[in-house]
Amino acid sequence: MHRRIIAPGALAAAVLLLAIPASAAPHSPGAPGIGDPYYPAYGNGGYDVSHYDLRLKYQPATDELEGTATLVARTTQGLSSFNLDFLLDVGEVRVNGAKASFTTSGEHELEITPKTPLAKGAPVTVVVRYRGVPSSKQAYGFTSWHRTPDGGVAANEPEAAAWWFPGNDHPLDKATYDVSVLVPDGTQAISNGTLQSTSSRLGWTRWNWRSNKPQATYLATLAVGKFDITTGTTESGIPVLNAYSKDLGDHAGAARASIERTGEIADWLAGYFGPYPYNALGGYVPNTTTGYALETQTRPYYSPRQFANGSNVSLVVHEIAHQWYGDDVSLKRWKDIWINEGFARYAQWLWSEHEGEGTAQELADHVYASHPADDSFWTVKPGDPGPENQFDAAVYDRGALAVQALRNEIGDEAFFAILKGWPRKYAHGNASVADFRRYAEELSGKPLVALFDTWLFQASKPTSAAARTASVAKAGGTVSQPRSWKKIAATNGVHEHGEHGNGEHGNGEHVR
Repeated sequence: MHRRIIAPGALAAAVLLLAIPASAAPHSPGAPGIGDPYYPAYGNGGYDVSHYDLRLKYQPATDELEGTATLVARTTQGLSSFNLDFLLDVGEVRVNGAKASFTTSGEHELEITPKTPLAKGAPVTVVVRYRGVPSSKQAYGFTSWHRTPDGGVAANEPEAAAWWFPGNDHPLDKATYDVSVLVPDGTQAISNGTLQSTSSRLGWTRWNWRSNKPQATYLATLAVGKFDITTGTTESGIPVLNAYSKDLGDHAGAARASIERTGEIADWLAGYFGPYPYNALGGYVPNTTTGYALETQTRPYYSPRQFANGSNVSLVVHEIAHQWYGDDVSLKRWKDIWINEGFARYAQWLWSEHEGEGTAQELADHVYASHPADDSFWTVKPGDPGPENQFDAAVYDRGALAVQALRNEIGDEAFFAILKGWPRKYAHGNASVADFRRYAEELSGKPLVALFDTWLFQASKPTSAAARTASVAKAGGTVSQPRSWKKIAATNGVHEHGEHGNGEHGNGEHVR
């Protein structure tokens, strides 16, 4: 804590300044980044979005996207100008109905100057009219828009939104969404949430989707192509909509055999994590060449390649687990990725127990024993891995090992109470690793700083003594590989994903 000595004259000036009405406070530009050390230019400062209304028209043959985005927001400071994260070509911007001037800067910044400065705490409506070819746009040397033989797909982490709509592109600013997409008849447009309606006219069909719970921008998805769509309902009453590209070829059967179990898996996970947090569920498999899956909210994205060796139900478990850990409760900063990936991977371990293919304890013992102390696996700190290692295997496997160490330290009663209580406490909000540690301490009544430091924040293998204390290392003998291990490992594979998580550059299979 820094203490500042204020002279009497300065104190009087400060009191006078506080007496000035907020409406008279000076206006200044909003920051071009939200303040995340991993990605300093991601997100923006000065406002908070509550709703996105996206009205789009997409031509699959040419990959041309035309749109009008309406953002409903509120300022958090007096603004003379502000930024949106966006890459397509903008034709017009209006702020509160009046035309605004705009320019571009950096890799993906749209700088907007309203006709009249905006007061702090004021409601604001921003309308952006735009068009462009998403696959032709790059930021930081890559694209998050995946061209397919019959259309295109927006799905990537930590960024994808800027390729198809303007926004405040960081998980700290979650919002609800209406996504309306006009596509040629015979083509489908898939997005998050519930399908509100479809209508056709003059050779075009409009698909209207709604996400009625707060959603991070990277979790918003759009897929246009020719899909087979299946619908159903879980035992708990949640509607399920799955979509499969019509040209998946030999992967089609395995993809369906996996993703059609989504409802069953969500109901099973609810026994561990509490009620499913949304009013829609499903998944989709477009004909992309990526090697990863992504927990796009209510409707995860799956790459066809992940079903090359048959069904992969463990992968579905991972992505549906994210609906609680990562989507419902989102990270505050990208360094908090362990809360997303460690617990989604641990859900796979619980599924292994459920299937009788190895307990979570056996999987933890295997992870600990299979990586010697000089393995680079231990140099990645799951609690703060750095942007270059954000999706490294260690974040998943060492991350789940840390979860098992926590379970052993506090006991099953407290542990499973935490698994259910965490999504309830921070529902539809954001939280950090430090928040999770404090919550675990509160529910368990145990100090956990040392345990978290050992298993999440040290760039070295926990000692045998530390492992024995956490009931992870077996006393002597060889640790056998659980039967589920190959299935679990197949969901992350090499973890090469190019710059900023662009799976197009990878040659392995990934979960996120």
